Parts: sequence; structure tokens; C-alpha cells
Amino acid sequence: MAVLATEMQPGTAKADKRSTIAFRALVLFSLFYYARPEDVISPLRFVHISMISGIVCVIGLIAGLGRRRKMKFPLALTFLLLLFLQMIISIPFAMGWRMQAFQMVFSSFAKGVVVAVLITLLVETLPQLRRLLFVQAAAVSFMTLSSLAQHHTSSGRLIGAAGGIFENSNDLAINVAVNLPLCFAFLLGARGGLRKAIWAIPVAGMLGVVLLTYSRSGFLALMMAGIVCLWEFGVKGRRYHLILVAVAAVVLMMAFAPEHYFTRIESIYAGRIQGSGDRGSEEGRKELFELSMQLMAEHPLLGVGPGNFPIVTGKWLVAHNTYSEMGAEVGVPALVLFLLVLGAGINNLFVAQKSALFKADAEFRIFTGALMASMAAYMLGAFFADTAYNLFPYFLVAYTCGLRQIAEHPQATLTPSVQQKPVSPPVIEGAYAHRATRELVPGPRG
Repeated sequence: MAVLATEMQPGTAKADKRSTIAFRALVLFSLFYYARPEDVISPLRFVHISMISGIVCVIGLIAGLGRRRKMKFPLALTFLLLLFLQMIISIPFAMGWRMQAFQMVFSSFAKGVVVAVLITLLVETLPQLRRLLFVQAAAVSFMTLSSLAQHHTSSGRLIGAAGGIFENSNDLAINVAVNLPLCFAFLLGARGGLRKAIWAIPVAGMLGVVLLTYSRSGFLALMMAGIVCLWEFGVKGRRYHLILVAVAAVVLMMAFAPEHYFTRIESIYAGRIQGSGDRGSEEGRKELFELSMQLMAEHPLLGVGPGNFPIVTGKWLVAHNTYSEMGAEVGVPALVLFLLVLGAGINNLFVAQKSALFKADAEFRIFTGALMASMAAYMLGAFFADTAYNLFPYFLVAYTCGLRQIAEHPQATLTPSVQQKPVSPPVIEGAYAHRATRELVPGPRG
């Protein structure tokens, strides 16, 4: 009877294989998006491996949907799909260049929607989520250390070693700040001095990158990430020694900060002051923000068209504010939906924190805290950058959806042979599973 209970239905093995292929393709897609090997190996620019892996993801997902457990469609994805629909509707009404609007929606934003859907539907277990987070953290770590090693600068400010989301100084700093909590999570979860050192190096490098970019928005995002990490891991996680580590990190940053760095940081609230190296960027950003708010008020329903803010204003510059630019380009409904997407992601983390798995598995707690810090850093950094059409915020939101589903279905991580055994309490997977099991199921003494 036990054998019959665990025997696969016809076609299930093939569906499992397709789903596995789809997940591996998703991992490959994430690797190519964050590592950007095409910037180093020129021929890869013509291969479009990320596009190929994305297509494989979709095909594998569709082929394997029949065997998947029933799941409630996440609210964050519902809001994201509604936002996608709002963008599509706005295309014919674009006031600048409609082809630009079409390209921004279907060439840029659509990828974020597909990625979010794929991650949410493919990630069923904590090891799967860990693998995706590892790929992202490792790729960004490599980009961070590469940027430090090459040390290319523009007007004295460090720029990224690759293009895309890592090239501009401000974009590089914000992305580093958003991903630092993920690297710190693997540092905390690593066992053994060598593994901890391997993760400690990129974490220290990330702090250095933010300093060398002279990015005020990156500094604010980094402070937000640090405060939330300290709260989640140090206070709530009762690792009080991290408070001393944080104080030491601040002292070291102050000691090794580049020349005029703190004068530039002071300009956040003091305005354009001598030695800040501002060169009028603050006034320019303020003007762009006011223009975006004006256009949002004049075109509240559909905006001026996705990607059309630089064209309509004649400035040929983005608003440097994700929220105001979203409202100006796609309308107030789009801004509300975007905020709801982010809010639903945060709510997923709150739900995960209330789960039994959160209380039992230390690794699950670490990933939940890291994603909370990354989300907080992004939401603050988005006030100073144009990120609505990038993929990384939708990666984060999708991770929170996957985390919540794992919390609500912890038995999905168990193999069929384990599922048929009466286990009380449930076996927990993760780097700290042995500790959680000892705490919940006392063994014989002596």
C-alpha cells in the first residue's frame, strides 16, 4: 500500500523533468541578467542566451503545469498584471513617441512580469529559493569586486565594470545596497571560517563601492539596508554582537571614506555646498521631479506614455524618481498599482514571519530578514533612481511570493519517501535543519 501511495501517476515523471528544466533555465536567466557576461565576451551579445533561457523557462513551465499543486495566485502578481495591462492601454495615447512606449512595455517591463510569474510558479522549496538567491548574490558580488579591481571612474566617481544596471555610479550604488542583505544572509548562514570569509570579502567590497561612487542615493539605501539587517538579525535574531560589528563598520567607513565624501553626504540636507561635487545635479533633479509631478497632474489617467517623459519634457533625462516618473508616464492608477505590488511583497514577508516554518528553521528566518532589508533598501532608493522598467525589483517581489508559498506549504520540500512517514513535528530543510530538529524533538540523553 505504501508503494502504491507514492507511485507516480502516468506522465508525472515527464512533467517533473520539464519543470526541472524550466527551473534550471530560470537560474541561467538570472545568472546572465546579473553577471552580464556579454559585456566581457563580445560574441555573447549576438547569442541572446538570456532570451533563449527565458523561452525555455516558459515552455517548461507550461508543459509542467499539469502536475503542480494547487496554489492561490499571489496578490502581488495580480497587481503586477494589472499594472502591465495599464501600460498596454496607455501605449496608443502616448504623447511623445508611441514606438518608444511600445518598446518600454514589451521589451523591458514585460520581462519583469514574466520573471515574476516564473519565479512564483516554479519555486516550491527552500533549496530552490536558496539557489536563485545564491546566483543573484554571487553575481552581484563578482560585479562589485570587478568594479573595485578595474576602478574606472567618471568625474572622480566609481562606475561599474559592466553595463546595464551596474554602469552608472548611482545605479551601481543602489543595486549594491539592495543586494548587500542577500550576501550578508549567506555570510550568516555559512558554516566554517573559510566560507564566512568568502562572503565577508564581497560584503566589505560593497561598502567600499558605495563610498567610491559618492552616491547620496546609494548611501541612503545602504543605511536603510543596514538598519533593517541590524533589526532583523541583531535584535530580533538575538545576535547582539552584530551591533558591535555595525559600530565597527561605521567607524571604518568614516576612517577610510574618500576625500570630501561626508561633505557630499551633508549636501543631502544642506543643499549645494562647497566641496560636495554637486555640479548642479540637486537643482536639476528637483526640476525634473517638479516636471514629473506637473505631468502627473495634467495627465492623471494614462500619463504621457511609458518611456516618454524625457521626450515630452524636452530634457532628454529621466525623472530620477521611480514613483513620480511612473505616475507621469503611465498615470496615477499605475503609480497606485506599483505601490500595491511593493506593499504586497512586504506583506508576504510579514506572513512568512508568522509561520511555523519561520519559528523552526533558522535559514528560513535569515532569508526572510534579508529580503525585508532588500525590499526596504529598494523602496527608499527608488526615490532617487529610474527603476520601474528594470527587472530586479520584480525579482525581489517574486522571491517574497515564493517565500510565502514555502511557508504555507512546508511539506512541499519533503521527498515522497519522507512524506509517507508520520513525522511530528515536520522535518525542516535548510542549513540549520539539524539544529531546529534537535530543538523540537528532544533525543535520548546519556
